Amino acid sequence: MRIAKALRAAVLASGVMAGAAGAQSVVVEPAEIAVFAAGSLRGPLTQAARDFEQAHPGTRITLTFGASGLLRDRIASGEKVDVFASANMAHPQSLGVTGARGSTRAFARNALCALARPGLAVTRDTLVATMLDPKIKLGTSTPKADPSGDYAFELFEKVERTGTAPTGSAKVLARKALQLTGGPNSPAPPAGRNVYGMLVASGQADVFLTYCTNAVVAIGEEPGLQRIDVPESVNVSAEYGLAVRSGAPAAASAFANDLISGAGQATLRKSGFLEP
Repeated sequence: MRIAKALRAAVLASGVMAGAAGAQSVVVEPAEIAVFAAGSLRGPLTQAARDFEQAHPGTRITLTFGASGLLRDRIASGEKVDVFASANMAHPQSLGVTGARGSTRAFARNALCALARPGLAVTRDTLVATMLDPKIKLGTSTPKADPSGDYAFELFEKVERTGTAPTGSAKVLARKALQLTGGPNSPAPPAGRNVYGMLVASGQADVFLTYCTNAVVAIGEEPGLQRIDVPESVNVSAEYGLAVRSGAPAAASAFANDLISGAGQATLRKSGFLEP
């Protein structure tokens, strides 16, 4: 009897110690964390950062948003950034080959939608034909500098490859695409405004290919705009990846984990991002 009680006590004690150790493992020392993130993440990442700071008193997260390719170049040139959250996997992976960053992990997905001006007669079924119409001003982000532009040009190739449009259509779309944002010399939108909504509402583009999450935000600011879903047969899945700087504070890894599988992931999903 005494032996049995002693064994039970030992098991309980070990469980308490294990539980305490587990609790301690999620406690991070307060730190200043620098985060570079794709512009399409502005809303959910701002909220996720504030929530993380509240859950970890003393930790402060500085957020810088922009085109992922341009942010990647700034990191490569020596800027000290603890967490890089990109709209593609390639940019953080390219930094990881130097050993300066840990492995790149997927944390969200997005898809392309078309943002159309008010009154334009366009549907999901006529979207490709509308984009090919010589009279239509087609807007995209800047390829290489902004993954959104890369995905749009990938969609152009897919339109032709799937037989959705005639041979040569990919080149036609690529030639006529107005690369209106995301480049090193692209004008910045007025503070607090969605750049895609502004470009379409101001008439600089009749149709703009952007992320579906961006289209939702744009229509919230400019209710007259239209969101047109891209046909699934030619749409492109945008996979978002993040990497943590080698030697970054433990809080940086904790914040990255929060975005991948914690409360931050829930915030991303509420904003329309898809599960990685």
